[in-house]
Amino acid sequence: MSKAVSLNNHLPPARYGHYLDGVKRAPAGILPVISIDRESPKPLYRQLYDGYRDAILERRLRGGQRLPSTRSLAAELGISRIPVLNAFEQLLAEGYFESRVGAGTFVAASLPDSLSRPIGRAASGRRTSSPRSRLVSHRARMAVQDLPGPWFRGPGAFNVGQPPVDRFPLKAWSSLVAHHARREDPDLLHYRQSMGLPALREQIAQYLGAARAVRCEAEQIMIVSGSQQALDLTARVLLDEGGPAWIEDPGYFGARKALRLAGAKLVPVPVDGEGLHVPTGIARSPRAGVAFVTPSHQFPLGVTMSASRRLRLLDWARDTGAWIIEDDYDSEYRFGNLPIAALQGLDRDSRVVYVGTFTKMLFPALRLGYIVVPSDLVEPFAAVRRTMDMFSPTLLQAVLADFIAEGHFERHIRRMRLLCRERRQALVECLAEAFGPAVEVLGDEAGMFLTAVFPDGTPDCAIALRAAELGVSAYPLSQSYLAKKGRSGFVLGYGGVNPAEIAEGVRKLREAADPYLRPRRVSPRAR
Repeated sequence: MSKAVSLNNHLPPARYGHYLDGVKRAPAGILPVISIDRESPKPLYRQLYDGYRDAILERRLRGGQRLPSTRSLAAELGISRIPVLNAFEQLLAEGYFESRVGAGTFVAASLPDSLSRPIGRAASGRRTSSPRSRLVSHRARMAVQDLPGPWFRGPGAFNVGQPPVDRFPLKAWSSLVAHHARREDPDLLHYRQSMGLPALREQIAQYLGAARAVRCEAEQIMIVSGSQQALDLTARVLLDEGGPAWIEDPGYFGARKALRLAGAKLVPVPVDGEGLHVPTGIARSPRAGVAFVTPSHQFPLGVTMSASRRLRLLDWARDTGAWIIEDDYDSEYRFGNLPIAALQGLDRDSRVVYVGTFTKMLFPALRLGYIVVPSDLVEPFAAVRRTMDMFSPTLLQAVLADFIAEGHFERHIRRMRLLCRERRQALVECLAEAFGPAVEVLGDEAGMFLTAVFPDGTPDCAIALRAAELGVSAYPLSQSYLAKKGRSGFVLGYGGVNPAEIAEGVRKLREAADPYLRPRRVSPRAR
């Protein structure tokens, strides 16, 4: 008969321990799955040796993990202690184990060279021969190749999409979280419908109707995990493999990735002072299935789509049966006048899928957004969502519903609108002082970012890499273009950066750019 001991789920002893009667003790050693067969001709000590050695070679045991005492292991297996001692001595001699005085026996932190050889095996025990490149799909390889550059790493100056989390009303939010966490409501713990919590969908419908002129009912709203999942889900529902999709050029990198992974054939359509140039889109791909637009605050140029372009785009969608994906990611942050009404509100033929998010209005880690789905698409959207992650976390949906209903959301947006206006002005002034006429600022009347355009030929990617080494995130404008080499410059987020950080960030950006820019003229007074 054989007896197996299963792996205990203990944490590494270097950081964790147990407390008994006020005395800190090391946790019990880890017992991997080891089969002991008393009828086997193989000696017991050899079975133990092979079991532990295989567990280490297969990475089921890692360097530094504590092992059980020989006495406790023998008792657990129901065998004599002698074969256990023999197996441990052999593993110690070969360098798989190491002994620490007063602490016990551990898997060696520095393992033998034999562990460096490949250990991948098929179920039969033979090594797999397929190249690793065959183990992932073409789309996965595309995603790896399209990983973000160093200018997207971490918060601070000038990471795009960072809201003013330093001013978020944590006290009010924490109170609501605690309230819902204390509720003895098992209903919140069950599986939910794919469209989301009804209370939150109702609050969003009311808000969008009043603040964004969106025409919808709560039944059309799907709660998702941020705008990126909204774009991914929408692309899966609306696009066939190889189907053409208009995309703004320059445009939002997140939309480009989502459409590519859905198998779309991207059709770059230029953007000018009135937004997406619809006639060019029609000329390049008149029967495209989807058009992605950011009409209220175009990313990255910051322009607002004109009324004539909006109507022309809606006419094209109606005439061809195409869909429009409207990404309304930060329209609440408008400084010179009231927010621009959504394109969806002009749509009388239900051709617009409207995407919004709370991660840029509240805080990124919330990971809650929404899609306003045309009524005849609700069922396919819900069906596709069920195959992805089913639904978003219910507790946070309940908290957010109350946060909106109690007025915290609108008060926060009003305060942040004023704060972002101040931070935008500080950034504009710092850029003018640091770069003078070498920089042109675009899109500084709304949102949480602006675009600083530099003279043609400025190597913005090289400058951005140098800036990243100095701790500054400056997204190169040229990276937003798809069809051809575009303008040079940087997309600079200011929402999550205070004035002192803005000034220091611009100083470092200037330092990074100095080797690539013409020397500044120094006035006689400065001399």
